[in-house]
Amino acid sequence: MPFYQMLCITAHYPEYRHIKQLVEQTAKQVMNSGGVVRRIYSMGTLSLPQRMRRHKEYHQIGDYWTMHFDAAPRVLKELNMVMRRDPRVVRCTVLKLGDKVEDVVRPKTKTVDRY
Repeated sequence: MPFYQMLCITAHYPEYRHIKQLVEQTAKQVMNSGGVVRRIYSMGTLSLPQRMRRHKEYHQIGDYWTMHFDAAPRVLKELNMVMRRDPRVVRCTVLKLGDKVEDVVRPKTKTVDRY
């Protein structure tokens, strides 16, 4: 299974529960489809680089979060469809980090002891 990173910008709400529900829904969809969620990281609330329009609303502030996961390509297609339809999502992109563990893990650096 390929290793992916999803970066998502969600609309800012005064309550945190909207974002929590979206993150849980996304992670459960990956896990229920046989994928593995490796890491979820929140970058917090930030102002957007420019005013963005999504689902007939303009946004100037967004909540940024990332999720690292392993999943089959068909799961990725389903996930993209769900994220596009969700009104809480302003922007979402998925990057493929690698096909194998060797592509993702950096090799140890070799050091030479000088006496």
